[in-house]
Amino acid sequence: MGFGGYRNYVVIAGKRNVGKSSTVNAIMNQDISIVSDHPGTTTDPVYKAFELQPIGPVTFIDTPGIDDEGLLGEMRIKRAKKAFYKADVAVLIVDDLPNEHEFFIMKQFEDMNIPYLIAVNKIDEDKEDIVEYYKNNYDVKVMGFSAKNKINIDEFKKEIVNLIPEEKEISLLPDNIDGGDVVVMVIPIDLGAPKGRLIMPQIVAIRETLDKEAIAVATKERELRYTLDKFKELPKLVVTDSQAVMKVASDVPEEVPLTTFSVLEARHKGDLQTLVKGVKVVERLEDNDTVIIMEGCSHRPLTEDIGTVKIPRWLTNHTGKSLNFKFISGKEFPDPEELENAKLVIHCGGCTLTRKMMLRRIKTVTRLGIPIVNYGVLISYLHGVLERALEPFNEVCYED
Repeated sequence: MGFGGYRNYVVIAGKRNVGKSSTVNAIMNQDISIVSDHPGTTTDPVYKAFELQPIGPVTFIDTPGIDDEGLLGEMRIKRAKKAFYKADVAVLIVDDLPNEHEFFIMKQFEDMNIPYLIAVNKIDEDKEDIVEYYKNNYDVKVMGFSAKNKINIDEFKKEIVNLIPEEKEISLLPDNIDGGDVVVMVIPIDLGAPKGRLIMPQIVAIRETLDKEAIAVATKERELRYTLDKFKELPKLVVTDSQAVMKVASDVPEEVPLTTFSVLEARHKGDLQTLVKGVKVVERLEDNDTVIIMEGCSHRPLTEDIGTVKIPRWLTNHTGKSLNFKFISGKEFPDPEELENAKLVIHCGGCTLTRKMMLRRIKTVTRLGIPIVNYGVLISYLHGVLERALEPFNEVCYED
């Protein structure tokens, strides 16, 4: 089963005292979370790692009761909702017919596009009518179990596994590259290039070309025209670094497909269609709007750093607006509150992140109602070549 190598997050939600913490304990067969008959024992989301076969490592998030009361209760509910943004899948624990609290949770899951199941706890207390009600009225998986007496726990685990979508493997190169095709990779060697080595997307592109029995040719942007003149036939594809895309586009004949490593990464690691949709927000930016520039790793900024210097300059020149730029870096995704009021998130290509990590970042940002784009898509757009850079990918719809 292709679930990838990254940990999935499973949110356990519900009202107070329905047995959320007891459920986590029963699944893990350990007394991990504190349980009590007193409502509101769980005050903050509790994160617990567990090896759930056959998918491997997952993290269960035991959330505070969504019906908590008072000012402190409101804070707990807010923290519970923040945990929802991280969810790959979710479980709504109930022990009675639904009321406004269950309706609220289900709407949150549906609005955030989180796959979930409804689990009726305390099935050993004659809850079959409750199970049937949910089955008859909701178009999601419904099951009964008992956390206290560990009834149907193995079935519970299987249902969680069934919820987790398999990770689709997507190659870096376009699918139409075949044996004997020539792929030219334009690799600038400048201050941003790591000394003595290539960056990860360049390495992967070369390896994928060879795996396809195609021919990989690497050159610098200054030698590209000379390189193309050497060929008897035009190459099947030219891939360039985003920062050189304008010069490369002028040197590559229109009939030759052209894209950038960062656009390849946008498709390989993330959701290219969502990132293309996000770039259109650029034309709606106003003075004092906050734009967050986010990177998946931490590095020492260079004098002409792409994230902290070049993109802010290009974006300011393009929009003519006085924008408020905020910079966030590192593999740990920021608290959703750090993204509040942002009009646009601009993310790096994610070469140090897994596909699941990048997809979770995109999903979290869009769940917050914030458009997101990546470096390559934005740079190609700002330089007027995005439509051409997307031509190798027929599945992506772009309308200027």
